Amino acid sequence: MVTMRPTRSDRTARPELTAADRERLARRYPGPRLPRPVLIGIVAVLAAGSLTWLIWTALVHSEPVVSADVASYTVVSDARIDATVIVDRPDPSIPVICRVSAQAEDFQPVGEVNLAVEATEEGVVNTTISITTVRRATTAVIRECSPA
Repeated sequence: MVTMRPTRSDRTARPELTAADRERLARRYPGPRLPRPVLIGIVAVLAAGSLTWLIWTALVHSEPVVSADVASYTVVSDARIDATVIVDRPDPSIPVICRVSAQAEDFQPVGEVNLAVEATEEGVVNTTISITTVRRATTAVIRECSPA
């Protein structure tokens, strides 16, 4: 005797629901509290606001008030390093304080100097400084630069 396997539609067929069953399911699984268009609108407004903030932040911070870089340095002795610092200001009337640090071979700070650059007519200022160190330094770095 050959048995017939049920067809796919027979196995996946859903039973008919009565009105009481439909009501019970509707109470158990209520619809969303916010309609889909309202939810999409809220997400769109949040996304637009976030994108606006991101663009504004990028534009504001893309041109700092002051920037500085160590152009060169010379290790003079175990207790001193000389560094040439280039300070660039779009507005040369702004006085600036830069913190220049000397680092040892293990990247630990071994000396530090606050470099004050007064307001001048030059936008770019080259300054050579000496940093006294507690042990031999291998490099000089700018830690931070800000308007005074």
